[in-house]
Amino acid sequence: MLRRYVRPELIAEEPDVAPVRARTSGARGPRGVQVETIRAIDHDIATGVWPDMTEHGAASHAWPHLYEKVLAADILVVAGPIWLGDNSSVTKRVIERLYGCSHLLNDAGQYAYYGRVGGCLITGNEDGIKHCAMNVLYSLQHLGYTIPPQADAGWIGEAGPGPSYLDPGSGEPENDFTNRNTTFMTWNPLHMARMLKDVRGIPAYGNQRSEWDAGCRFDFENPEYR
Repeated sequence: MLRRYVRPELIAEEPDVAPVRARTSGARGPRGVQVETIRAIDHDIATGVWPDMTEHGAASHAWPHLYEKVLAADILVVAGPIWLGDNSSVTKRVIERLYGCSHLLNDAGQYAYYGRVGGCLITGNEDGIKHCAMNVLYSLQHLGYTIPPQADAGWIGEAGPGPSYLDPGSGEPENDFTNRNTTFMTWNPLHMARMLKDVRGIPAYGNQRSEWDAGCRFDFENPEYR
């Protein structure tokens, strides 16, 4: 059993996301995994590049409180809809806020998101699951998250207006493709998080910003001294 194994989900605003997300949450609950869902659209998240935008003119900013939850979690799943073939503006704002805190370091001098696992869920009524997942997962790994294999899943109906995931006639709750991918993206982050916990995160050598700033170069050869 993991000592603290929390997975917050940052949700954008698409109703279809909830039932798909519920399937991943259900697979985790009986196994001692705490799951907290955060609907980003319900919070006043300011735009900007600083961790607390109230220090830079914003009237209010919910992100510092949400960031504490993100940092306390071993797994972060970003879930959102497809809009015009891309991630929604709310999803992008969540990624922007994660990026705004990416300069912060952990106790080992690594970037703060090291040792944590990322994944994503995408839904909508138009094509673009892989494109949206590619953007989210690239962003998370760039910030320091570890991305396991097949860490994305999604559902899309027919192109254009149509039934949502749980609407009568959608056929999607029984869709084997979606159910298989959702199951895999449920378990793979769990496995990866367990592995990282067992070795106490990413080894702290060759990736410590604090040491690099102090002059350590981790065997990096400077051609000027050859």
